[in-house]
Amino acid sequence: MSGILIALFIGIMLYGRVPWLLLAALCLGAAVLITLGRHRNTRFLTIDVLAQVSRLNRVSADLKFWTAIALTAVCASARSPATGVFLTVLMFLLIVCVGGLNPRDYLRLLALPASFLALSGLAMLFEISAQGVGIIRVPFFGTWLCVTEEARNRAVIVTTRAFGAIGCLYMLSLTTPTPDLIGVLRRTHCPDVLIDLMYLIYRDIFLMLSMYRAMRDAAKSRLGYVNYPTQVRTMGNLYANLLACGYQKAKRNFDAMESRCFDAGVRFLERGTTAKAPARAAAHTAAAIGIVGLSVLLR
Repeated sequence: MSGILIALFIGIMLYGRVPWLLLAALCLGAAVLITLGRHRNTRFLTIDVLAQVSRLNRVSADLKFWTAIALTAVCASARSPATGVFLTVLMFLLIVCVGGLNPRDYLRLLALPASFLALSGLAMLFEISAQGVGIIRVPFFGTWLCVTEEARNRAVIVTTRAFGAIGCLYMLSLTTPTPDLIGVLRRTHCPDVLIDLMYLIYRDIFLMLSMYRAMRDAAKSRLGYVNYPTQVRTMGNLYANLLACGYQKAKRNFDAMESRCFDAGVRFLERGTTAKAPARAAAHTAAAIGIVGLSVLLR
C-alpha cells in the first residue's frame, strides 16, 4: 500500500512535466524501493542500535544536534523545492555512504513517513469543483475532482520541505545514540524533568516492544493468526494484556528506582573526547556551516 500511494503521488506531481515512459519508470522505481524497504527481514532493528553502529556516532553530538536543528529550520522556511530535495539527497548520502547504514534499513525507516506524506500530498492536490478545470479532472458524483497547477505547486513545496526536515532529523537520530543526545539537551540547560521523562518513556517503549514480540510469537505458536476472525480476537487480547503488563512493568521499575533512593535526575557516563579533537571539530564545523549556507542560498 505504501508503494502504491507514493507511486500515485509521484505520478500526479510529474504528470505533463516528463515523458510518459520516464514517468512510468519513476513511479515503478519508487514503489519497488519502498516495497523492498518495507519487506526487510524480520530481525529487530531499532534506531538506537543503528546509531550505535554508525561510523558517524563518534562525531561531536553537539555539532550534529545544532546542525540538524539549523538545517531543519532552513528547510521549513524554504520557498523553493530545491532546498528540500538537496537536503534529502545530502542526508541520505551522509547516513548511508558516510555513516555506513544499509540502504534497505534506511528505506524501511523512511517508508512510514513517506506513506503519510504521500497521503497528505494527495489530499492537498485534489479539489472538488462544479466545473471540470485543472490539469487532471475526475468525475465524482455530479462534480469533479480536479488537480490545478496551483495546488500541485503548493503540494510540491510542502512535501519537499517535509522530506528535507525528515532527512535532517534522521541524520541526527541515526548517528547519535540516546545517551549522547540526552547529554546535549542537558548541556543546553533543558529542564531535568523533561530529560528524565524522555529517557524513561523511551526505555519503556522498547520494553513494551519486547513484550509485544514475546506475546506475538506465543500467539503464533498457538495458531492465533490462522484466519481473520481469530486474528482480530488475538490482537484484541494481545493489546489488552500488553496494556496490563506495561502498567505492571512501569510500577515495578518505579519501585526499584525508589528503593535505590531515586531523587530525580537520570545520569549517563559521558564518553571520552578522543573523537572531538580541535582539528577534527573545526573541520566538522566548517562543513556544517557550508551545508547550512548552501541550503540558505537554495531557498
